[in-house]
Amino acid sequence: MVLRKIYRNYLQNNLFMRLLLLFSMITVLTIISFSYFMYYSMSQAAINRELDIQKKALTNVNNYLGGKYDSAQSILFGLYRDSSLASGVSFMLQHPFQEYVQHGLEQYNLGGNSMWSDGLQYFKNQVEDNKDISNLLLYSEDQQTLYALGQNGQMKFVTANRARSYIPDVMALESKSVELPNIWVREAIGQWDPNLYAIRTPITDKLTLKTIGQQVVYFSTNGIWKILQNDKDELKGMILVLAPDGGVLFDSSNQYVGKLYPHMDQINAMYENGGSSQGDYVTKLTQSKGNFSTVSIIPRKELDASSKKIGSTIFLISAICIFFAILIPFLVVMSVAKRTNQIIRFTRKVKQGDLSVRIPDVREDEIGQISRSFNEMIEELNLYIDRVYKANIKQKQTELTALQARVNPHFLYNTLEVIRMRAISQGAHDVGEMIYSLSALFRSFVQQKKIYTLKHELEACRLYLELFQIRYKDKFTYTMDWDRRLGSVRVMKMSLQPIIENYIVHGLRSESSDNELHIRVKQVEAFLHVQIEDNGNGIAPQRLKELALFLQDEELEGESFGLRSINQRLKLLYGSEYGVKLHSEPGHGTTIDIWMPMDGGAEVDDV
Repeated sequence: MVLRKIYRNYLQNNLFMRLLLLFSMITVLTIISFSYFMYYSMSQAAINRELDIQKKALTNVNNYLGGKYDSAQSILFGLYRDSSLASGVSFMLQHPFQEYVQHGLEQYNLGGNSMWSDGLQYFKNQVEDNKDISNLLLYSEDQQTLYALGQNGQMKFVTANRARSYIPDVMALESKSVELPNIWVREAIGQWDPNLYAIRTPITDKLTLKTIGQQVVYFSTNGIWKILQNDKDELKGMILVLAPDGGVLFDSSNQYVGKLYPHMDQINAMYENGGSSQGDYVTKLTQSKGNFSTVSIIPRKELDASSKKIGSTIFLISAICIFFAILIPFLVVMSVAKRTNQIIRFTRKVKQGDLSVRIPDVREDEIGQISRSFNEMIEELNLYIDRVYKANIKQKQTELTALQARVNPHFLYNTLEVIRMRAISQGAHDVGEMIYSLSALFRSFVQQKKIYTLKHELEACRLYLELFQIRYKDKFTYTMDWDRRLGSVRVMKMSLQPIIENYIVHGLRSESSDNELHIRVKQVEAFLHVQIEDNGNGIAPQRLKELALFLQDEELEGESFGLRSINQRLKLLYGSEYGVKLHSEPGHGTTIDIWMPMDGGAEVDDV
């Protein structure tokens, strides 16, 4: 009841209030939709930006660790390239330390070089040149001994007897992956720095190709922190470097360093470059060198915090826009309504016979012009009320008659009947669309063009078909298959549309839902070939023969007037090889072939 009362008092007889309400609803819905779209787009952009930053950091870390893996391998490659150095290191790893020292002294006394000194100095130089190396370990499988070099240049010699140590068992496990330092090795060399990762590589005798030991390089994770320093302020969540067994080699949050990552099964199940785990955003990169993975994990709540800030800003801006979008039109509409009501009041006075009234509106806008026109009309009406008024009425009637005569009555009546039936059956919801298509179609008929092309004619057909597609919604479809390069070919006006109209009037099956019409245009040598095919009612054989005869008759009003008109005009303008041909089968449809010249009759105006 309240809503009905409000409608009756404020909206029912108030056009401007209805327009204002409609405009406000459209504006509010538009701003809300646009705001949501902006919020969604900006949130996704923010998330993608954060993920790109994380991925960039992951790539840098991944490449850095890959480089460290290569540097660990290059130590042995340099060893293998020097034959004397390689044989000396092989001798050291395959003989007791005292025997190797004695062998070195003998070589020195004989005037040779001490292979042990060369080997030791080579590995010392490698440690000194790479500040990220914390320790370099050499393990002898035959002697079960461990040589450990540190950054201080000192070497520690450790006996790793299998009966008293797990080191031989650890070293027996072949691995070329990046991994956590083994706790037994750590204990043996006294290295307990948690920020280390190990790269282990077998050492092979160059002559026998037998594995004689292991090289283990302990790298510090300080280099990874330096890689991440540039993006430190923008990084969210945590970045992990994981060994194949789940050991955490590096953790930017220092939560899992040196431990096994508890959700390794979920990380292994992910595809590379992206995924989600427990609602978090996860990015994963796998390095084939060393078989380790770098993983970025960003909690969803951290990204949602950024989205909330964006949402609050957009909400505030949207509220301000809605306020002014309603306030400004309201003030404008109220001003226009006030002036319009003034015109209505004066119009009523004229209706009552008072021809002395004048509207006092001196503004230069449209309503001011209406007011001045109203005043001028009253003045003219006073002077010429009889002669001028009656003459104008007769002139308008003449113009209307002339305009009506220009429109094809057959086409106009069919079209208006369809619109009327559509309005009755559907409550006039689609009338606006149909009238728009109809007006555009009439405009194309009435407008005079010096050059009328295939593109113009197909557009007229499209407008006509769109009109009837609305009428036969879900019952009728059409297609146009034509080469856009043929659009500039000149054609005769109304050369295709009457054929389309014949199909709608005579061929379309209104009770069926699979009505189809296909228009195909192509160039065949010097001809422009247009084929119009439908699956309509078709034409009986006897009637088809009659139509073939009718096409040869002179153009007369009546049934099949359009086909005869097109056929006769084509033959008269361009020659007997051009024209219209019919093919039809009852119940299966009709195919109409129209043959026109490719030059479009350049010397002939539209007919």
